[in-house]
Amino acid sequence: MATTLIKNALIINEGKTLKGAVLINNLLIEKVILSGELPKAETTIDAKGQYLIPGAIDDQVHFREPGLTHKATIASESRAAVAGGVTSYMEMPNTNPQTITIEALEAKYAIGKKNSYANYSFYMGATNDNLPEVLKTDPKQVCGVKIFMGSSTGNMLVDNDTALNNLFKEIPMLIATHCEDEPTIRKNLEIYKNKYGDNMPFKYHPLIRSAEACYRSSSKAVELADKYKSRLHILHLSTAKEIDLFSNKLPLEEKKITAEVCVHHLWFEAKDYDHLGARIKWNPAVKTHEDREALRQALKDNILDVVATDHAPHTLSEKNGNYFQVPSGGPLVQHSVPVMFEMAHKGIFTKEMVIEKMCHAPATLFRIEKRGFIREGYYADLVLVDADAPQKVSDDNVLYQCGWSPFSGTTLQHSVTHTWVNGQLVYNNGRINDSIRGKRLTFNI
Repeated sequence: MATTLIKNALIINEGKTLKGAVLINNLLIEKVILSGELPKAETTIDAKGQYLIPGAIDDQVHFREPGLTHKATIASESRAAVAGGVTSYMEMPNTNPQTITIEALEAKYAIGKKNSYANYSFYMGATNDNLPEVLKTDPKQVCGVKIFMGSSTGNMLVDNDTALNNLFKEIPMLIATHCEDEPTIRKNLEIYKNKYGDNMPFKYHPLIRSAEACYRSSSKAVELADKYKSRLHILHLSTAKEIDLFSNKLPLEEKKITAEVCVHHLWFEAKDYDHLGARIKWNPAVKTHEDREALRQALKDNILDVVATDHAPHTLSEKNGNYFQVPSGGPLVQHSVPVMFEMAHKGIFTKEMVIEKMCHAPATLFRIEKRGFIREGYYADLVLVDADAPQKVSDDNVLYQCGWSPFSGTTLQHSVTHTWVNGQLVYNNGRINDSIRGKRLTFNI
């Protein structure tokens, strides 16, 4: 029996911050102690002055394995994840081969079991013609089905209306969508390419992958979900206009249509293209100051449901080039929790809301078994955050295989000091325990 007592912590959980202790027994949280005598344990950690939070659950990452391992691997990026307080992730199907068969899906799970430091789930990918294979997916064992209603790295665009209708009609589990309208993007791209040629500034990216392109696709997804009563989760909202498609009238567990916002859309804005250029070229694009402020407010109003990263690394050499050569995406998972705490430090959000949106809400929305909360009987996925340990992000201190961060040069006031995955201390003040592996997520469906 392996027991660990974390004492004198400021526990942020379920809307409150309370001083207390947590006893870990093997995989699980055995006791949450807010008063009274503390139990004995094999290991005791004094967390005085530190925040104890549930491990963050990132519902959208691209770890690039198999087939794109010059950019990243499940091992390298899950190391970065646990160093940043992310204990569970859901990874996307646009790898090589694409995860569009049960065989390819289970092959990826085998890699996760062998190499992932964090808990893992992998989306099944939809195409214009693989519905019979998609319907073999077990909703108790797989987080959802991903539909690209806009193209991105490893083109998996589903653009056939009959196929889209059939997917929304037949899929019984959560459908996660990337929403950008391709005809609108192609039209905008032609206009700006004719005007600027190969020297087009990156600042026009949000005008090419425009708010209108996002809204047209998102509204179509919502229309299909309404028509077929589907469970729809729209990923990486980036515009004020799209917010009107969603509601906060129902509690999260009763919502059929939900939305995610990513850290970079809450932090960056259009003016940042002038000094960051390719490093903040994402799909969907970082847009205007007004869009960013609207997203922040919608998150606070519970119209937007979860915060994730869309962690999508490319090498620096791939990011060096003109607008048309440079792929979209960037690495984020190591700094998502500290960046959200930084926004709380600045008064934009509360720390309790950060935990709600990064830990509790993903667990509730995806119906993950026994994770996302500090509760007795739940898996001990826990993180200590030091509020008095500033860190300056640089390309030299990231764990990403790609070796860079869009936050390089930024000083963050909070640092993750300890991360437990299933009760095992996988990250401890800069050191990673290479013997620890996460578990496959399971779902209460």
